[in-house]
Amino acid sequence: MHPSAPPPPFRATPRRSLAGLALSALLGLAACAPQPSRPMAVPAAPAFGGAPAQPTMARAGMLLPLTGPQAPLGQALLQAGTMALFDETTNGVEFLPRDTGGTPAGAAAAARSAIAEGARALVGPLTSGEAAAVAPVARAAGVPLLAFTNDSQRAGEGVWVLGMTPEQQVRRVVAAAAQDGAQRFVLAAPANEFGRALATALREAVRDLGLPQPAVSLHPSNADLAMAASAARTASPQADALLLGETGERARRFAAAYVAERSAAPPAAEATDAPPQGPRVLGTALWLNDPSLRGDAALEGAWFPGPDANARARFEARYRDAFGETPPRIAAAAYDAAALAARALRSGVPVATITSQQSFAGADGPVRLLPGGQTLRGLAIYALSPAGDAVLVDPAPEPAATGL
Repeated sequence: MHPSAPPPPFRATPRRSLAGLALSALLGLAACAPQPSRPMAVPAAPAFGGAPAQPTMARAGMLLPLTGPQAPLGQALLQAGTMALFDETTNGVEFLPRDTGGTPAGAAAAARSAIAEGARALVGPLTSGEAAAVAPVARAAGVPLLAFTNDSQRAGEGVWVLGMTPEQQVRRVVAAAAQDGAQRFVLAAPANEFGRALATALREAVRDLGLPQPAVSLHPSNADLAMAASAARTASPQADALLLGETGERARRFAAAYVAERSAAPPAAEATDAPPQGPRVLGTALWLNDPSLRGDAALEGAWFPGPDANARARFEARYRDAFGETPPRIAAAAYDAAALAARALRSGVPVATITSQQSFAGADGPVRLLPGGQTLRGLAIYALSPAGDAVLVDPAPEPAATGL
């Protein structure tokens, strides 16, 4: 293969094992890795015996960073897509890997290249900016887009976001806390894109549950955590649930400062109807398997959402068996996107209705796609044990028509 050509299509057939599929896809990737991607014609893979293959395969484009700084991650995403294709079909569907170079312009060019070669669905790209660049290309061609980003702003008609979004996480953990009796919520988070997304999601979640509007306390990303904790407590001294948008060591220090602030307050300063045990601390899925959260009593019993543990363990075990390494977190989104695209192409059912009757058993748990671009996920609820381990509180439910 000429070094500037894109990787060849790859497909699952009865004669090819998962390892064989991975090898053929990655050999094509290795041959092309040193060169930037550019749209060009890609002949169909030759049939057994050397004769040209007839273009009867249903094709999906995989838009991946196969060159540039994100190339190692792109390879992992390609491997996850290989697994999905093998799981979903043994014939009739093939994937066209296309290099985005990790840029919006490269992603748009990769999408046009895949569509020109007959792609009827697009899987990827990785980032929010790339997805924004690809969406108009996909919509103009009438091709569904299943992106890996967790930015729900990219979702819309014909475009689904497969990453675990802040909205999905907040809805799940707030609903669980409300069921446990919480009614007044306060958010403490950095004043960045993630923090603002949490704020929007929290306001919508409590509104849909018929609860009072929450207090929102956003602080600079480098703020003194004691001052930020004091501001959050002042914003809602009666809160019985604190949603904390910090992660790692900063989450641990914030929680400790928040508890200390409450303990130091004079009795008269505390509202008479404030919860005597203090508000329940809630976190995000970023808290899963984070060793820096261990060893602080302020976080003991804190709840946070996360993927279905059994589904994730099965996915990681199969990935390690096939490729000899543990997949990155985002590989689950790539697997789900690729599997849903392959299932839709194989069955001839539009992506918008592929999960209308039954949710898809994804790598991180159940997934449901709704018309209009909404993606619902069934997330589990975990609590931090005294040792800092994640203990299952509530298993991942099946996503309903609305909500999760």
